[in-house]
Amino acid sequence: MTKEIEIPIPVGLEYDSDFILSAAANYCGLKSADILCFKIIRRSIDARKDPIVFRFRIFVSTDSPLNDERPINSQYKFVENSKPVVIVGAGPAGIFAALELLKYGLKPIIVERGKDIHERKIDIADLNRNSVVNPDSNYCFGEGGAGTFSDGKLFTRSTKRGNVTDILRTFVEHGANNNILIDAHPHIGTDKLPTIIENIRKTIISHGGEYHFNSRITDFVVKNDTITGVIDNNGNIFEGIATILATGHSARDIYELLDNKKITIESKAFAIGVRVEHPKTLIDTIQYHGNNRNLNLPSASYSLVTQVDGKGVFSFCMCPGGIIVSASTAPNELVVNGMSNFQRNSKFSNAGIVVSVDTDDFPEYTKFGKLSNLRFQQDIEKSFFIHNLSAPAQRMTDFSQKKLSSSIQKSSYIPGCFSAPIHNLLPQFVATRLKKAFADFGNKMKGFYTYEALLVGLESRTSSPIRIIRNNDTMQHPNIRNLYPCGEGAGYSGGIVSSAIDGINAASAIAMSSNACL
Repeated sequence: MTKEIEIPIPVGLEYDSDFILSAAANYCGLKSADILCFKIIRRSIDARKDPIVFRFRIFVSTDSPLNDERPINSQYKFVENSKPVVIVGAGPAGIFAALELLKYGLKPIIVERGKDIHERKIDIADLNRNSVVNPDSNYCFGEGGAGTFSDGKLFTRSTKRGNVTDILRTFVEHGANNNILIDAHPHIGTDKLPTIIENIRKTIISHGGEYHFNSRITDFVVKNDTITGVIDNNGNIFEGIATILATGHSARDIYELLDNKKITIESKAFAIGVRVEHPKTLIDTIQYHGNNRNLNLPSASYSLVTQVDGKGVFSFCMCPGGIIVSASTAPNELVVNGMSNFQRNSKFSNAGIVVSVDTDDFPEYTKFGKLSNLRFQQDIEKSFFIHNLSAPAQRMTDFSQKKLSSSIQKSSYIPGCFSAPIHNLLPQFVATRLKKAFADFGNKMKGFYTYEALLVGLESRTSSPIRIIRNNDTMQHPNIRNLYPCGEGAGYSGGIVSSAIDGINAASAIAMSSNACL
């Protein structure tokens, strides 16, 4: 007998392997000793009603064990003297493209504008303590990309675009907890992810790949509509048989460079709004049906979406037990994001609540051509920069009533908050939709709409406002041969896993191209 089963497991016993084995055997009408192979495939929380339980999907067999999977790192080749491929950006798309190139025997040369993990942490600490933004090393730029200091969320719906399990296994082989292989909504945690990203770098370098930090790309080397390399701010030229552009959603200078060189890009819908911060105990109480949350349950999350006057309004990057951080990448702009450590044990929970926007919403920006959405995003971020990196904040109920909050509660945002009329700072077509959405979300999650909820602005980096055009069959730009735009910065993914998948697909396309076979 071999089959997959799904069984409920009481909270508090989700790590008791003997109990789970016994429950699986009992479900199948067997004794534990009868089961030769027992493997947990998926674990999720079922909080739809009391009692809350964990649901386990389990492979059981009385006949034969599962075949052991070959370690992914055993597939990498030594490539020091192999054909080079230039990768611009060391975020998830870039580093997973590099790992994939190693499998094909091609040499990745990663060129990153920011610093390595250790040096990047120093700049982020300076940002939080002194409100000093290094334009090349911050929460968005540097080794690991924006995802390194977010939460390490690994949930994706892009399962048809690539092998998600292999990506999770790669993280585990570089130090992530094995639980990410079975959790329905896996996450690594901001405190754990930097070491894992550093271990991936060591793997790439030990197999002959290269990293070049503090190297911001200022030009492309293009001959006869074919890219042969890139030039950085130090005058260095990096050449390869192909160039993967994986620069992330905040590299505005790359979009401007592409536009100046007449390399086709287009405006793309994105979203803007605020971070909404609640006391963690409040969200736990709402999601777990009462005040006495079982301490074995993780900090509760939520996902909300609605349509308001023809626009989508939705939660983004929900960070249970997390904090709000500054995601500004240039002086005189203010952007916030969320992050969580592995334990998710902050006193707060926050999420972006954002409204979809596109060029039709701000026609006065069409004069900027393909960069119209980018310029709108840039200007609204500047409008929120009022008291350095201290963030405008407003109680949710005051926002809905269009009145300034006479006081604001403590926030997790380290540079601090001040009371401000966010209902006036946001474009009115955004503010009015948020007001209606908050009421709707309050009906869906009783207690969500409350005086205790604090709005902190601005959340505007949910995705890229620009798409770099490519042929999705070849992964190449249609006008520039051997240029492979990928990841969030190219407008084709959102989040760590989907970006990693896109990077892998770009690397595979290069390996299968005639150029790589010469």
